Amino acid sequence: MEIKPVFTENAPAPIGPYVQAKMAGDTLYISGQLGIDMKSGELADGVEAQAECAMENLAAILKCQDLGFDNVVKTTIFLADMGDFAAVNAVYAKYFGEGKYPARSCIQVAALPKGGLVEVEAVAVR
Repeated sequence: MEIKPVFTENAPAPIGPYVQAKMAGDTLYISGQLGIDMKSGELADGVEAQAECAMENLAAILKCQDLGFDNVVKTTIFLADMGDFAAVNAVYAKYFGEGKYPARSCIQVAALPKGGLVEVEAVAVR
């Protein structure tokens, strides 16, 4: 099985010793994406805007491998505050068709890099 790193300029560059994603055979493993606005290079303001940017960053990585949200089989959402669960769900749901949601975990963490409020990682299959 071929394993190769994936990079697109349409999503934030990694801020540590990791890659945006790895393609292993037909499976794409996408590193957690913060709510970084690609226009400013900074975290978006507020949890909804950060969730939107995180999902758009995932979309860019999926697209560079000719994949979309229909290919996503599992996501993990990390929240700085579980009180934001409903707000993030409202944004997240817009990216998947009704009844086409992937498996998912949602975890509250003590802190996220750069002071982020939400981070989303995903696994997709071709």
